[in-house]
Amino acid sequence: MARSGSGSDRTDPPLPGLSDTGAAGSFASDPQMHQQHRERLRAKLMRAGPEALADYELLELVLFRAIPRRDVKPLAKVLMGRFGNFNHVMSAPVRQLERVPGVGPAVIRELKIVEATAHRFAQAGILGQEVLSSWDAVVAYCRARMAHLPTEEFRILFLDRQNVLIADEAQQKGSVDHVPVYPREVAKRALELNASALLLVHNHPSGDPRPSQADIKMTRQVEQALSALGITLHDHLIVGKAGATSLRSLGHI
Repeated sequence: MARSGSGSDRTDPPLPGLSDTGAAGSFASDPQMHQQHRERLRAKLMRAGPEALADYELLELVLFRAIPRRDVKPLAKVLMGRFGNFNHVMSAPVRQLERVPGVGPAVIRELKIVEATAHRFAQAGILGQEVLSSWDAVVAYCRARMAHLPTEEFRILFLDRQNVLIADEAQQKGSVDHVPVYPREVAKRALELNASALLLVHNHPSGDPRPSQADIKMTRQVEQALSALGITLHDHLIVGKAGATSLRSLGHI
């Protein structure tokens, strides 16, 4: 007997007009061909590594878990066409994913599991580490965590006296081009965590990591508030799809 349940327990609906057709024929009507295709992709991954897979093929491997009995290549290519690349698909907002035909709760759940895993993996490279001597890992983590967000987010990395990371928190979320930051609240949270130093991070959804005058002004206000409490502001990183910018390297701290 089939088990009933909520929508999150079911596989997602087929992609209209695409899921059962294609140059290679109908995988849905030929279960053996369908299974062989999946096994070939899995074997390719294990034999040659992820670098041997195109983005849409890696995405197919993720979608296999959500849609176990249908050809997912058409949906993978639709998602790639809509969002641009594998990273953008994983980090796409749920509301935007829901608008894609063929994407339902099961697909969204798998995509967000992969996104969360990537963030946790990147964070592991800086937890318990002296941040200033692990700078490349810090930048890589911040880019993985924030570069593809659709709206601005302001995060703080709180450090102890040895500049070891003790907390990483999102303080504020804003619009596509603005996030409110309150220096008093930043200083208050630093005191609560007994932090000796901070690293500020926020993203530019436009992709351009260059600081605005508002970014520079806010950074100086936070630095002043922290300085009065004997807390060091090491840097303010601005993250974009094109890279990351350090306000200290530009002379603004």
